[in-house]
Amino acid sequence: MLQEYEKKVPLDVKEILGCFTTDIIGSCAFGLDFKTFEQENSPFRVYGKKFFNSTKFRSVKSTFASNFPELARTLGFRAVPKDVTDFFMKVVKDTVSYREKNNYTRKDFMQLFIDLKNNELAEEDGYKHDGKTLTIEEIAAQSFVFFLAGFETSSTTMTFALYELAKHQDIQDKVRQEIETVLAKHEGKITYESIQDMKYMNQVIDETLRKYPPVPRLTRKCVKDYKIPDEDIIIEKGTTVLLSILGIHYDEEYYPNPEKFDPERFTEKNKNLRHHYSYIPFGEGPRLCIGMRFGLMQTKVGLTSLLKKYKFTVNRKTIEPLKMKVNSVILAADGEIWFDAQKT
Repeated sequence: MLQEYEKKVPLDVKEILGCFTTDIIGSCAFGLDFKTFEQENSPFRVYGKKFFNSTKFRSVKSTFASNFPELARTLGFRAVPKDVTDFFMKVVKDTVSYREKNNYTRKDFMQLFIDLKNNELAEEDGYKHDGKTLTIEEIAAQSFVFFLAGFETSSTTMTFALYELAKHQDIQDKVRQEIETVLAKHEGKITYESIQDMKYMNQVIDETLRKYPPVPRLTRKCVKDYKIPDEDIIIEKGTTVLLSILGIHYDEEYYPNPEKFDPERFTEKNKNLRHHYSYIPFGEGPRLCIGMRFGLMQTKVGLTSLLKKYKFTVNRKTIEPLKMKVNSVILAADGEIWFDAQKT
């Protein structure tokens, strides 16, 4: 980003943040340095973006596979392009092979899977093994999901947050003031503790996730007959239910003037006035997103790192009002969001 700033050219911040989150996931999930900032066409960035750049045909196949999984397997339908699958399978196999052959361990996501594969999780750590092990294919699948869920959703959330802050300079100034105040108390370091102290930053991110939930809908299967309260309707066991997160987040019963970006909606007082399930960007209940805290942490670190140094405004190359992609796996803007940056 420093190079683009010094050249005084508009910034495609989503691409910059995509590299940032890809490198974080690479380190935490695979124990590898993806070097996406150094390599313009890093394969991890290329294949990651290829998955999310869906087509109408892929969307149809994915919908078919979700509703008829057995038939889809019989017909050879793939939810993920073969070259993407092959690439990540090779990365995982090579990583596992290297660690096992060289007796190399690292405290990361991948090591947990290797220990599960080899029945090596210690009972003194509070884990009691059930005797089952993971195959290399299962390790690859879980690592791939962790990678996909972690890099694109967080980079998109940070981009939308910066867009709203660029449109509302008073809110941006308030966030920056909080960053400066909090970091001054923590020797200028971005740490877990300092990030947790940024309460207004949390409100800004919560409001961003309300307006732009990365996953706009949830799919759940009913496990037993359920009668909707005050309605003569029974959802039968086995029925697939679609929940519109976007619809709930824009319901004026819970969020008056829902198009307005207003972090004050998420003060503790205002949150307590609403129904708990009126805000579900990560889902809720037993199926709550397992990477929620990880995603929020890297989002806070990314925004803090940028806002403490730069002031952002929307560049005229950005097409407004923003329109969302139709065939995207997640909620994303159709086209780039360009910013101008000025050192603070």
